[in-house]
This record gives sequence, structure tokens and C-alpha cells, in this order.
Amino acid sequence: MTTETGSVGSQLSRLAPRQPDDHEEGLDFLMLSFIVPVYNEHESLAQLHSEISQVCIPQDINYELLFIDDGSKDGSWEIIEKLSAEDSRVSGIRFRRNFGKAAALTAGMAAAKGDFLMMLDADLQDDPVEIPRFLSKLAEGFDVVNGWKVRRLDPWHKVYPSKVFNWLVGWLTGLKLHDHNCGFKLFKKEVASEIRLYGELHRFVPVLAYARGFRVAEIDVHHRKRQFGYSKYGFKRFVRGFLDLLTVKFLTGFGQRPQHLMGTSGLICFAVGTLGLFYLACVWMFGHAIQPYLVWFGLLKQIGEVAPIGGRPLLLYSMAALLLGAQLLSLGFLAELIVANTNRDADSFSIAERTKPLT
Repeated sequence: MTTETGSVGSQLSRLAPRQPDDHEEGLDFLMLSFIVPVYNEHESLAQLHSEISQVCIPQDINYELLFIDDGSKDGSWEIIEKLSAEDSRVSGIRFRRNFGKAAALTAGMAAAKGDFLMMLDADLQDDPVEIPRFLSKLAEGFDVVNGWKVRRLDPWHKVYPSKVFNWLVGWLTGLKLHDHNCGFKLFKKEVASEIRLYGELHRFVPVLAYARGFRVAEIDVHHRKRQFGYSKYGFKRFVRGFLDLLTVKFLTGFGQRPQHLMGTSGLICFAVGTLGLFYLACVWMFGHAIQPYLVWFGLLKQIGEVAPIGGRPLLLYSMAALLLGAQLLSLGFLAELIVANTNRDADSFSIAERTKPLT
């Protein structure tokens, strides 16, 4: 795919222009790094390498291909070693055991040399033909481009829960994408330097980047049927995804100010408990202190004995609300202390550019 302004590779310098470092002198230093997590995918690795090469080489795209072997036991590492020996663009990292996709992507981002990073799966469901379209979209001024599998070739029990999940992510985070779960993503190097992946947070790269002020876009991509092996994700994925969504919402909204969440919740509980106890106090005062005098002076007829407040459920609920409010406030203070003393080196802001000094 070429455009009126030249090949896709020739446009990379306009995406992130910079000067080469000393050790890069003489090299075409603007590079696209492919990060591919691998877990028992030995049948597809050679074909994926071939397809990426067939797309990138004719388009003059300078690239490297990083395979991260996440504890495979099917001979995937031997294939990666063979590809690396045959092609200098290919390199691999092997984990001692299975640590998860987020860990694999983190290792890949740390080892990547490129100015642009592309995540894609090793199962061949992500079509490398889409690579030029990702780069063209990034050239429009975006920092992250997320894939959207419009026609997803997966079983219904994965497709429909995923739709609900995507709606929920958009509602909670404000970033409305059709397919947060898509593993086909392209982003700039500076995005990788400002986000931290662990657990199952790899699917929230656009959300984490959006929270830092980066511009996020989405393009529809061709989704292919799985040719080899089987899916590594089951029902637990949705449970973990929902819990991680709550984590992301907390980190992006209150990571630097946890007391705003815990303190607000604590004050609400405290207020509810206080109002309940105040109401019970008024009932007791009326029944035991005010009503007898009103009856004695003939201003009020005897309306019966007021039930003791000690047997009322409201007393228990009010006390529980007070205790919960106090605990939440205390946890908020502790969280603030932790953030203040352990997060000193992490910036709570993201710088897009700086002015150049006058010469």
C-alpha cells in the first residue's frame, strides 16, 4: 500500500522526527517494533514472520520482530531461535515459566528499539495486511491506534460478553471503543514509557494512555479464524477483566488521590450513620423526656409507651455505617501516606513537548 506522498516507510520520519543518537549514526533509525507474545504457538510462528515480512519489506518499513516466549512447552522457542538465526530483524525472549500476557508485553516493550510499537497475537487471527493502515492512522496525529474486529470470528459465548464488557469500559473510563479486548494495537514509544502493565491490564493500554492525555483512535481490522491450536482464555477471563477494570478505574481516577474516593465514601457512610443516630436520639427524647410533660399539662394525649431504641434495626445499621465510615477515612489516610512516600519518582503528569531554547 502506497500513498501519493510515498511508501508507508517513508512517512515514519514524519510521525516522530528526531535526531539519531551517536550509536545510531548511519542507520535508518526510525523503526517499528512488533511485540508478539507466544504461548504454545509453534505452528504459526514461521507463517506470521513471513506475512509481516511480505508487508513491511515492499513498503520500506524498517522493523524488528520480538517474540516473547511465555513459558511455551511445544517447541515454540526452537522455532524462534531458527527464525532469529535466519533473519537479523527477529529476536526472542524466553521466560522460565508462564507469567502471563501482560508480563510478556512488558518485557517486549522494555526490549523494543523502535519508535513505534505494535502488539499482535501469534495465533494468526491478526492480519499483518492491516499494518500500513495502522501507520497511516497514527500519522493523522494520534498516539495510540486500537484495532476493532468488526466481524469477529469467535464463538458467541465470547462475542456477546465482550460487547457488554466494551460498553462497561467506555462508561466507566470515558474512552468509548468498540473493541478494548483487541490485541492488535499500535502506539508510540513514549506511551510505553508512561504506562505499566501487570495482571491482565494489557487490554487496557488505550485506557491507560487516554488517562495520561494521549490521543487514541480506532480502526476496523480484518479478523481471521484461528488456524492452529486453541484459545488460551476461558470464562475466568471475563471475571479477571471486570476486576482489572475496577483497578484501572481506580488507578486512572484516584491513583494519585485515593482519599478522594475512600474519604468521600467514608463521609457518606459517616453522615448516614449520624443521621440515623440523631433520629433515634430524637425519638428517645420525645418518648422519655418530652411526651410525659406534654401529657401532664394536657397538651397531648397519651399515645402509648415508646419502644426502646435498643431493639430497633436502625440502631445497628447506623452504628455499622459510622464504623464503616471511620474505617474508610482511615484507609484513605493510609493510602495517601503510601502514595506520598513510595510514588515520588512517578510523575502524575505527561509532557507532550518542550519549547526549544533560543540560539
